[in-house]
Amino acid sequence: MQSLPDWPPAPDALRPSPFPHPALHALHSLSRVLLFPTYWALDQLLGCCAPRVRPPRLAWLRTAAVGCVALALLLLLALSLPLALPGLLLWLPLQATRRPFCYQPPPQSWVPPLPWCPPAEGTRCFVFLTANLCLLPDGLARFSNLPHSQRRAEAIRTALLAGLQSSSEDSHCKQRQPGAPCGVLLPVLPAGPDFVCLQEVFDVRAGWRLVHCLARSLGPVLYDVGTLGLQRGPYLKLLGSGLLLASRYPLSRASFCCFPKAWREDSLASKGLLSAQAQLGVLDGRHVVGFVHCTHLHAPTEDGHLRCEQLTLLLDWAAQFEAESRPHDETVAFSVLLGDLNFDNVSQDHAQEQEHQVFRCFRDPCRLGTRQEQPWALGTLLSTSTLHHSTANSPARLCRALKQEKGRLLYLEGPPNGGARPSPWQGRRLDYITYRPQSEGPLSPEVEQVSFSTALAGLTDHLAVGLQLRVSALS
Repeated sequence: MQSLPDWPPAPDALRPSPFPHPALHALHSLSRVLLFPTYWALDQLLGCCAPRVRPPRLAWLRTAAVGCVALALLLLLALSLPLALPGLLLWLPLQATRRPFCYQPPPQSWVPPLPWCPPAEGTRCFVFLTANLCLLPDGLARFSNLPHSQRRAEAIRTALLAGLQSSSEDSHCKQRQPGAPCGVLLPVLPAGPDFVCLQEVFDVRAGWRLVHCLARSLGPVLYDVGTLGLQRGPYLKLLGSGLLLASRYPLSRASFCCFPKAWREDSLASKGLLSAQAQLGVLDGRHVVGFVHCTHLHAPTEDGHLRCEQLTLLLDWAAQFEAESRPHDETVAFSVLLGDLNFDNVSQDHAQEQEHQVFRCFRDPCRLGTRQEQPWALGTLLSTSTLHHSTANSPARLCRALKQEKGRLLYLEGPPNGGARPSPWQGRRLDYITYRPQSEGPLSPEVEQVSFSTALAGLTDHLAVGLQLRVSALS
């Protein structure tokens, strides 16, 4: 019998407040209250400028109504500025003392999974889920034809809760039948995910709805991630990274590194790499841990060289984070890199990124080679113009449509810059879950299944992606 350490282990390096003193936390909350009226007015004004995909029949009436609303918002903006100035002067210096993420511990009633003790339990499967939610401030989200960020956050919360409450105990480690495709398209989220990585959770209020749901139903959550305020460059970072990570297993360490360069629409966002270490069990008296690295790369299509620089940086950061566990003599079960990489494996426009060394360090189960996808792989970027079609709004109908090439041509985004579509058209896959093959050590990961989910149809412009990873103890 192996002697088990305290379970769940206490996350000594993680504390709920991102500030070293409660007074600083209170001042930060006050600064946000002072800034909120100006933020809200600017956000709504921006929404008034967003184009409509389908102009209404009474376009003149809408134009007049929008003009009246814009005048009222301009008045509110002018009235709120006297509050915003002291709020900004208070908020900026506080960012220098803030840790680049918040930690939400699970409730006291939380019961983590039983610790994995190989080789007594020879294998264990771990389910990962990634999704870009486009939970931007409402005015910005309207440019992607996705208004009402708060309502969408509530609907996404309901969908996530349904997936989290679906038990996967019976199917977690059922092996795939020989010859069966590794990838599946589902109208629901993968059952019982162990790790959930979300991108574009930029809106703080929308993020809070998800944090409370995930902490109660799953476990510890890292959120409000980013290095804000004045940064080297110089840059003024007003938005975080948009990353959110929730885990069914206890988290013992976490770190965030911000990409040093950003251009165009990404210049105000603090994108980077969020790394976390999860405690999974014990082997021969040593902790068994897993590493999860979450990211969202630079968005503009034409900046491929910048995405390559970011990929190189995140490889170094991930290796450094994992190396910090070696002095503790821990056994690694898996290392997973996931998120929205903002390039695909089919377009000539992304040739630089497709050949990056990241695919030699981490294995992409959907990829056969450069611009070669598995026949079951599916694009994850939806067409903005069809997001609110009746079919695209229904998880079941969208799932049926995407099983046919006619549906993929209609509802999946085409190549960037209007390039030719390969035939058959599988879409542009921007959302990845990759894993590092273990070259040494007693544990070996292997892919059981990749899933593409339409469960968030009508709520975001991306499909969710899931990965079931089986980790076995080598004999």
